[in-house]
Amino acid sequence: MKALVYTGPKTMVFRDEPDPQANEDVVVKVDVCGICGSDMHVYLGHNPAQPPPEILGHEAAGVVVSGDRRGQRVAINPIVSCSDCDVCRSGRQHLCSQRQVISRTPRPGAFAELVRVPERNLFAVPNTLTMELAALAEPFAVGYHAVNLGERALHAPLAASSVAVIGGGPIGLVTAQILGSRGTQNILIAETSAARRATINAAGRFGAYDPLGDRRPPNGSVDLVVDAYGGKSSREEAVRLVRLGGTIVHVGLASAEGGIEYLQLTRGEISLLGSFAYTPVEFRETLAGLASGIFGPIEWTEQRPLSEGATAFSELAAGKVASAKILLKM
Repeated sequence: MKALVYTGPKTMVFRDEPDPQANEDVVVKVDVCGICGSDMHVYLGHNPAQPPPEILGHEAAGVVVSGDRRGQRVAINPIVSCSDCDVCRSGRQHLCSQRQVISRTPRPGAFAELVRVPERNLFAVPNTLTMELAALAEPFAVGYHAVNLGERALHAPLAASSVAVIGGGPIGLVTAQILGSRGTQNILIAETSAARRATINAAGRFGAYDPLGDRRPPNGSVDLVVDAYGGKSSREEAVRLVRLGGTIVHVGLASAEGGIEYLQLTRGEISLLGSFAYTPVEFRETLAGLASGIFGPIEWTEQRPLSEGATAFSELAAGKVASAKILLKM
C-alpha cells in the first residue's frame, strides 16, 4: 500500500509500506484522514515518545474491507482500550491505563491506503453524511467532551453563560460550534492570527479578539473558559478571563510549563478541569450530530491528495495555510 511516513523532524515521505493484516482486527480502506495538531507536534520533532519511522494520522473515515462488516462506511475511533479494566467498564475507555492510539507504535496510523482497527472502534457512517465530515467526528468528539465537562461544572445553564474559547484552530472552532448547538449566545474566541480572526468574524457566529491586543474582554468576565491551545500564554489568559466561581476546561496540549496561578484559583473557587479525548458514547453522539447538521456549517477545511501530504505538513508548519484543517484524501 501507499502511505505517508514520518521519517524524521520536518520530513514526511510518500512511499510503499506493507499491507496491514487483519488478525484479530479488521482492515479499513481509508478514504480521508485529517491532519491533527498532535501530528504536527510529531512532525516538528516535539514528541520524543513517537520516534520515526511512523505512519501518523488518526482522524479517519473509510470502508471496511475485511470481516463481517465488509463494505460498510465507518468513522474510526482511534483510542484502543483493553475494554476489561474498571475504568473501561465504567464507560471511560479513553482513560484506560493500557490504551493504545492508532498512529503510534504498535498501531500504524491512517495516512495510508489501509489501516488495521479493532472492530469495536468502528462506527457506521450514515448515508446522509459525507466521508469528509465523518473524518471530523474525532476532533469534534474532543470538543464535545470538553463542553460536557464544562457544562457539568457550571453553576448556571450553559445557554445563559458567557464563554471564551482560547485558540481559533480546529479544536477551538469545533468547541465553539458545539457550544452554539447547546444554545450558548455569548461566545468569544481568542486568536492571535489576524487571518483566522478575520475568517471567524466574517462567519458572524462568534466574536474573535486578539489576546495580545488592546481590546481584550475585562478581567474576570467569563463564566466558562475552554483553553483549546494549552500553552503558558493561553493558560494565563484563561485565568485572567474567568470570573469568581467560574470554570476553566484545559484541552490543549501545546506545552506543559507555567501559566496557572493556583492561589487565584483557590481564592476564587475556580474549577480547573483537564479534558482528554472522549468516550465511545460521545464519539457516537458526535457522529450523529454531524449527520443531523446541528453543529452548523463547517467551512474551515480544505482537501489535498495524500501524495501531496509532505507539502501540506510543510505549509502548515510555515503558517502558509489559511484553512483550519487539511483533510488528506486517498
